[in-house]
Amino acid sequence: MKTPPYLKKGDRIALVSTARKISPAEVEPAIRLFTDWGLEVVEGKNLYSSYNQFAGSDEQRTSDMQQMLDDESIRAIICSRGGYGTARIIDQLDFSRFKENPKWIVGFSDVTVLHSHIHRHYNIETLHAIMPVNFKDKCESNPSLNSLKKALFGKELIYRIPSENENRKGSCKGQLVGGNLSIIYSLTNTNSDISTNGKILFIEDLDEYLYHLDRMMVNLRRSGKLEGLAGLVVGAMTKMHDNEVPFDKTANEIIAEAVEDYPYPVCFNFPAGHLDDNRALILGREARLEVSNEVFLQF
Repeated sequence: MKTPPYLKKGDRIALVSTARKISPAEVEPAIRLFTDWGLEVVEGKNLYSSYNQFAGSDEQRTSDMQQMLDDESIRAIICSRGGYGTARIIDQLDFSRFKENPKWIVGFSDVTVLHSHIHRHYNIETLHAIMPVNFKDKCESNPSLNSLKKALFGKELIYRIPSENENRKGSCKGQLVGGNLSIIYSLTNTNSDISTNGKILFIEDLDEYLYHLDRMMVNLRRSGKLEGLAGLVVGAMTKMHDNEVPFDKTANEIIAEAVEDYPYPVCFNFPAGHLDDNRALILGREARLEVSNEVFLQF
């Protein structure tokens, strides 16, 4: 895997919107913080555009992303928010210049499309992390923002979190891949689908019905994505819903059942995904996972 150059003060970073629209007021805290970090922020021409629920038309969003991929002076591309829309433009993007001059691609949720596509085709590390729409303040003690800064500026990421009773103990090493479960599911058998064999898979999701979560995990099991894993890290399963006739299992129980026949370590409730404590994860990098009386994850 290739590691994009880490940032240093004075570097230029780009803000783009590949999915849902966003307002200047929502982005302003992130611009202030990045400026405080000594970075020069470049806004995509269509960052605040609007076309129905999208941040501009497919052509506008593609144009912004392409410009920043091609601009060698841009050292990181920060996606402003998720929602939906990145899959609509991924096949129109040309990554040839990006491949020769890698830069950090940052975001989560719908940005999983970019993470997966880049991992499959270009073997370049990307960053699953908090996005500007979620910046509430610029406090350095905020674990999400602190981990983002560490990752971008090349500081080591080591996480130690309390272990859950549902966890399955063990240790492993492997490339960390994954992201939003609904997006991973939607990319099955497409040009952006990923191989998980021998890797540590990370999944998280938001606002899903429990039966649909089960459907997605069954799909991953039947398609072979769960069988050959080195390990599984489950992030936040936020705001899950049930039907009037209950599915009668929690999100973690559904996931545990899907992997019960496999021997690798499993960590639940890792602080990443759609929650305030959204720790940065370097996708594509070999990680060390230990699940015992605590969970240890090191990049």
